[in-house]
Amino acid sequence: MHAISQPAVAPRPVLRAQTSDGVWGWITTVDHKRIGKLYLFTSLFFFLVGGIEAGLIRAQLAGPNMRVLSAETYNQIFTMHGTTMIFLAVMPLAAAFFNFLVPLQIGARDVAFPRLNAFSYWIYLLGGIIITVPIFFRAAPDGGWFNYAPLSTKQSSPGINVDFWAVGVQILGLSTLAASINFITTILNLRAPGMNLMRMPQFTWNVLVVQFMVLLAFPVLTIAVQFLIFDRFFGTNFYTTAAGADPLLWQHLFWIFGHPEVYILILPAFGLTSEVVPVFSRKPLFGYPAMIYATILIGFFGFGVWAHHMFAAGMGPVADAAFSLTTMLIAIPTGVKIFNWISTMWGGSIRFTTAMLFAIGLVSSFTIGGISGVMHASPPADLQQTDTYFIVAHIHYVLFGGSMFGLFAGIYHYFPKMFGRLLDERLGKAHFWLALVGLHVTFFPMHFSGLLGMPRRIYTYDASQGYTGFNQIATAGYGFLFVSVLIFLYNAARSMRSGRVAGNDPWQAGTLEWSISSPPPDYNFAELPRVTSRYPLWDLTQPELTREVPHSTRGDERLGISVAAGMNGQEVAVTHPNPAISGREIAGAGMHEEPAVQRTAHELGILMPTPTIMPLVCAGGVAVMFCGLLVLERSTAAGVGVMVCGAVWWVSALYGWLTTPLERAA
Repeated sequence: MHAISQPAVAPRPVLRAQTSDGVWGWITTVDHKRIGKLYLFTSLFFFLVGGIEAGLIRAQLAGPNMRVLSAETYNQIFTMHGTTMIFLAVMPLAAAFFNFLVPLQIGARDVAFPRLNAFSYWIYLLGGIIITVPIFFRAAPDGGWFNYAPLSTKQSSPGINVDFWAVGVQILGLSTLAASINFITTILNLRAPGMNLMRMPQFTWNVLVVQFMVLLAFPVLTIAVQFLIFDRFFGTNFYTTAAGADPLLWQHLFWIFGHPEVYILILPAFGLTSEVVPVFSRKPLFGYPAMIYATILIGFFGFGVWAHHMFAAGMGPVADAAFSLTTMLIAIPTGVKIFNWISTMWGGSIRFTTAMLFAIGLVSSFTIGGISGVMHASPPADLQQTDTYFIVAHIHYVLFGGSMFGLFAGIYHYFPKMFGRLLDERLGKAHFWLALVGLHVTFFPMHFSGLLGMPRRIYTYDASQGYTGFNQIATAGYGFLFVSVLIFLYNAARSMRSGRVAGNDPWQAGTLEWSISSPPPDYNFAELPRVTSRYPLWDLTQPELTREVPHSTRGDERLGISVAAGMNGQEVAVTHPNPAISGREIAGAGMHEEPAVQRTAHELGILMPTPTIMPLVCAGGVAVMFCGLLVLERSTAAGVGVMVCGAVWWVSALYGWLTTPLERAA
């Protein structure tokens, strides 16, 4: 299958000013790579916060009748742990890779809408602050991370706690939706010449499917939360059962979002694993087309399984049977991915780097979580397991053993490209083994405590209930996890300062992002590449890895990179092993450890978007507008004013009504 490749065209081009390394440079940046790093740092901070919240939960449940936390504080910590990990840590950590990698993998100089990209980050940061800060004032959300209505309505939860959750989630949803539009447009329109859809890297394919899922799932959450806001602030009765509302309405709306959300969280990790496994197996990915179709099927079936969360709600045998079937069906494309990764490793020359270990860890750990998930396709089994610690074990095997292991594999793999230095492998392997042991010691015993009937929202328990031993083991396992994260953070901080210089392509990878310097220049590619292969660098540098692989060819297409990416515009001849095929590659593009001196975009005459404070201004206006619902109603009007002024400034700059001399010169 061939898709017509589109020329990479930047949005309204203006000369990018000299990049500043100071605070102002980071605040005003619209460079996708810097925004990716901002997502990385912020999400890792929230990941640490969520881990501390998990530690408080484990301390409270370490023994019977513990009083480490009050019941009220425990509800807040319990709610914030789920909210932090889902909305503030795992999703944004995946977004860090979306931002940094996608333009590099498709041969583009930036995303389609750089300012909107910056706006997405700032609105995420402000939404995270709004949700998190109330915990220091004992007013944090306290209704569980999915805040079931009508229990979360004003009548049942009169405090301000749920209001912070509702407002914060609305803001975070706006960030995610803006990003999804941006990346769909980028992937479909800014691919390098010759990069049709069936030549895109697997990670980019997973990102594309995820963004369509976001575009379909998050508006449902927005509607559900907006109904809740109207009930709480304006006295409507969307969830008020006394006024005739259906008590299942919230559950249907939330889980129509909530189960696709699981795949929104796991597919980026799958994509990163599909990049790591071939590189460290020294083999092209087995079954590339099947992996793409499996990804699309996961995205499609993900919207047809939501009600297996509601088997205990009494939907009836017809609905139960339908959702039982779809829950079993979705295991098929997931299994395709697992077997294809195993087939890629089979017979390969495997290098057990830290990235590869985490990728293998994902394959094994996610399989356990997937099997326990398929168990819930049976309504009788689900009736026994729902809302018990069996579900807690299942979701943590999926999200920590799956999503986080895949994201850690991506960090170890792409850290050299992001920062130009390698993470320490000894510390990395210590991180992996402690995390793997901690995962199983912490969460596997929860299967048994759940089968004994331990509720997932339990605050304390009596020794006679039989939960003590399993909880003590789980709390001990948390210690392994926490130490592993501290080792990783120390490794990352030290390596950014004094790690071994990576060079352009330390792993001898085959995809386009490894053809340029590490870290990449602000313009990515001095000359846009023309791609005619799934592994263009391997075709040029290690053709023995791809010679046996059937490539789709048509007309006068050739293997490899016809015009490869560069940093300084100086090209050198590279002869392809096939005498009939030749290519050109820029000096330093994956061929040398020491890259050539980078020239600026201005020196090369490359037009790039100018840094601006406008996205932050608009994001601040949105945050103030929503906060008016919580604190001072008059601030709502002020927030609207700031947002409108920022938007007018934003649009006027795009059309040249308000421009700097540098922009006018462009």
